[in-house]
Amino acid sequence: MTLRIHLAATLDELGGAAADAVLSRLRKAHLQGAVPVLGVATGSSPLSLYRALAQRRDELPPLRAFALDEYLGLPPGHPESYAEVVRREVVEPLGLDAGQVAVPDGSAADPEQAAADYEAAISAAGGVDVQILGIGNNGHLAFNEPGSPLDSRTRVVQLDESTRQANARFFSSLEDVPTQALTQGLGTIRAARSLVLLASGAAKAEALAAALQGPVTEQVPASILQLHPDVTILLADGAGSGLSPDLLNGQAVAGAFR
Repeated sequence: MTLRIHLAATLDELGGAAADAVLSRLRKAHLQGAVPVLGVATGSSPLSLYRALAQRRDELPPLRAFALDEYLGLPPGHPESYAEVVRREVVEPLGLDAGQVAVPDGSAADPEQAAADYEAAISAAGGVDVQILGIGNNGHLAFNEPGSPLDSRTRVVQLDESTRQANARFFSSLEDVPTQALTQGLGTIRAARSLVLLASGAAKAEALAAALQGPVTEQVPASILQLHPDVTILLADGAGSGLSPDLLNGQAVAGAFR
C-alpha cells in the first residue's frame, strides 16, 4: 500500500490538497489517451474538494463520472436523492456533461438488476481512475455498512440505524430517511486505480484509527484501504487525532499532492 496522509489546518487547505491529488490522477489518465473516470461521493466531507475543483474547472479534462450510491425509494427529483445532490454539488459547479455522470437508479422497478447494470457500466467505462471517498462514524464506505463482504460489488443494502440517524439532518424527520440503498461494493471501490478520502471533525477519529491501524475486517469496511496500492487521505479538524505518531511520521506529507 502507498499511503499518503495530509493533515490540513483548514477546510480550504483540505479541499485544495484533495484537488491537487484528484487532478494529477485525472491528467495522468488523460495523457494516456483514455477518457478519465472520476468516482464521486456525496456527504459533507468532499464539499471542500468540489469547491476547490470548481475554482479550477478549466484544468479538468473531459471525463466520465460515477456516483458511489443512491437511496432506494425516493421519487425522481427528490432534493435529497443523490442524483439531485450530485447535480447541485458536482455536475453544475464543475461544468460537467450531465450525460456523462451516472448515479445508481434508486427508483428502478428491479433494484437488483439496476445494481448489476451499474456495475457493468463501470466496467465498460474501463473502471474508475480516482475514487473520492468519505468515511462514516461506524467505518462505512459508501453505504457498505459493518458486515459488508470485502469483495462485494454494487448491490442493494439495508442502512444501519446509525447511518439513518446521521443523515436525518437532511430530511424533515428520521422517518423520512430511506432504509435501503444501492451502493458500489467494497470490491468495486477497491478496483479503482486510486482512492482519495477526505474526513474532518473529531467524530471521525475513532473510525479512521480502526480503519488504518486495526485489522482488515468486514466489521470496519474502511479497513479495505489497507489493501489498496494508492491511497491519499486528507484530514482536518481533529479527524486524525486517533492516528498513532508512528503512522503519521511515516506517512504524513506537507504541501500539495502531485
